[in-house]
Amino acid sequence: MNLSYPIGEFAAKPVINESERQALIASLAETPTRLQAAIAGLTQEQLETPYRPEGWTVRQTVHHLADSQVNGYIRFKLGLTEETPTIKPYAEKLWAELADGQCADTGISLQLLDAVHQRWTFLLHATPPEAFARQIRHPEYGEMSLDTVLQLYEWHARHHLAHITSLRQRQHW
Repeated sequence: MNLSYPIGEFAAKPVINESERQALIASLAETPTRLQAAIAGLTQEQLETPYRPEGWTVRQTVHHLADSQVNGYIRFKLGLTEETPTIKPYAEKLWAELADGQCADTGISLQLLDAVHQRWTFLLHATPPEAFARQIRHPEYGEMSLDTVLQLYEWHARHHLAHITSLRQRQHW
């Protein structure tokens, strides 16, 4: 198993249909529940275990997922309200090293993730299909449609969930 990419690397479909879009939205909406289940019953020691050598701890991964999904929600809203906005990247690795990423209770990020996903999925369901063609510009990766943004963040959630669940399987937790 590839410990860095347990579900494979991200590959966007250039075009998705409405059924595929709704499935992505449904999957994204389930992220908080899936994350809660993935860390249920873990001890403090287990939360401090890296999911791979040189990787983040489970705790850092939980907090990173909340940080990332908050950024995804904001980026999506920028794409809906501005003409091809250039989004601001952030130093994910450095964010994970901050005190809240290393030490805060995971329940805080679970609550944040739940609230953000409730808002985001509400917005996604209210967004007309043609609006998903709108674009944002990432300084490193170029322009991407909101359909691609949706695919990316849905994949990203499953990607980090798999880091945690595959660690639990390997460790027999």
